[in-house]
Amino acid sequence: MKYKKLIHWTIIIPILSAAFYLLGFLNNTAFANIAGAILLFGSVLAAVHHAEVIAHKVGEPYGTIILAICITILEVGLIVSFMLSGSEGSQTYARDTVFAAVMIILNGILGVCIWVGSRKYKEQFFITKSATTYLVSLVAILVLTLILPNYTSSARGPYYSEAQLVFVSLACLTIYGSFLMFQTVRHRHYFVIENEGEVLREAAPPSIAATLGSLVLLVICLATVIGMAKGLSPVIEDFVENIGAPRALVGVIIAGVVLLPEGFAAIRAARNNHIQSSINLGLGSALASVGLTIPAVSAVCIYYDIPFVLGLDMKSIILLALSVFIVMMSLSSGKTNHLYGTVLLVNLAAYIFTVIVP
Repeated sequence: MKYKKLIHWTIIIPILSAAFYLLGFLNNTAFANIAGAILLFGSVLAAVHHAEVIAHKVGEPYGTIILAICITILEVGLIVSFMLSGSEGSQTYARDTVFAAVMIILNGILGVCIWVGSRKYKEQFFITKSATTYLVSLVAILVLTLILPNYTSSARGPYYSEAQLVFVSLACLTIYGSFLMFQTVRHRHYFVIENEGEVLREAAPPSIAATLGSLVLLVICLATVIGMAKGLSPVIEDFVENIGAPRALVGVIIAGVVLLPEGFAAIRAARNNHIQSSINLGLGSALASVGLTIPAVSAVCIYYDIPFVLGLDMKSIILLALSVFIVMMSLSSGKTNHLYGTVLLVNLAAYIFTVIVP
């Protein structure tokens, strides 16, 4: 058993990825790029695993904060790596990635969770106050970050001036911090539902040695993901260009890589009849993706004087409004059915199709 723990994939992948990157194996050959992409994806999964180990050890509310910060570092690291490439269209990577993350979560992750859970259990029940709290916070941040820049006049185009970026970043952090306090301290019962007749057995917290090991491996994972993403950014951009797709597809790829671990966890919870956990994971990831990523990217761009676009075009605003409206309607009754999931998945397909074929 001890040997199995020593060779666990969450330990092997970070070490192998770091060695692959530091020894310069990442180059322009097709085999090296494919191997690098696989290791990059594995490092993202390993990073989330080690963050969950640390979060389980420290407990709430610090565990939730650690998970959110981990996902944010991954997302910001990938975004900044692509933006620093200086390629054409790099100014929109932050906007495209955050928008893609929100669309994938609202339509894809929630859609699959609702559809899978409802097909198995017909109806699943959750606390409506939790969904309302998530959506109130999320809608406010989405309007401030992705829609309002189109209508300000201090900077030409869908940009914010430096002063506006600072204000909006502080507004996002205020909303997210207030929500976090609401969720983890003042109204925790809004986000926890116990199924009757089910005995909950919480795993014992990891040891201090295991926690410190996960902390070291988490740092290795985050550093490796950022470094390998920077090395692979030209390859991904060339791939998108070669298939004739718009650069917005790069944002979809970045968001997909970051959100897959949380997506798997949410779907697994829905299959186990824990739709409340699925909603917490999905909408919580969406809120952190916007509420923490935009301030972090803004700070980096202000420091390095990198301009970046935030405002969405009208087509994207329509798709975002449709998605938010459908999610609000789907989560308004406190129970789900497979039709809600089907509609959300069709919305996701429409979004991805219009990205590739604008």
